[in-house]
Amino acid sequence: MPHTAPHYLAEGPRVAVRHFTLQDGPEFTARTRESKDLHRPWLFPPDNDESYAAYAGRLIEDPTKAGFLVCEKDSGSGGASGAIAGFININNIVRGGFQCGALGYGAFAHAAGRGLMREALGLVVDHAFGPLGLHRLEINVQPENTASVALARGGGFRLEGFSPAMIHIDGAWRDHERWALTVEMRTGGVGASAR
Repeated sequence: MPHTAPHYLAEGPRVAVRHFTLQDGPEFTARTRESKDLHRPWLFPPDNDESYAAYAGRLIEDPTKAGFLVCEKDSGSGGASGAIAGFININNIVRGGFQCGALGYGAFAHAAGRGLMREALGLVVDHAFGPLGLHRLEINVQPENTASVALARGGGFRLEGFSPAMIHIDGAWRDHERWALTVEMRTGGVGASAR
């Protein structure tokens, strides 16, 4: 499942991030099917060709979205370079005076618990606050999703509040914690001490 000549937007020691392509469908959907037990009941990424094409198409075409695949770098131990380890999307991007987006993410089972998503989150945040020109990122997470809460906290996001019945997931309105990060929080400017 490795990719040839990927165009990475950012690279860290163990992962790199790049945009989604329609050609990623077979690997992405296979990884989703392998990770069903990890994702449920929090997350429902596409697991077939048709749903992947619609999902990736929105991330590619919609200017209010930016999708990033988290790809493993070759560890020198025979691992496939470029294998998809997870994804991080910036949704609901609002420009003008707001310059904000909402993050959604998921690891695939073979990559979970290895710190790859934390490294990738830092790369995506740098890209969002750099080339994308955003000022604020938000993460809305169900409080019981301890892995997602840990990723938000570990990424420097601060807990800003609790919203009951905020997002409709798996047939019901779910409560969410609201986490946020601003450029100033990353650079030590205004609001940095509130972490």
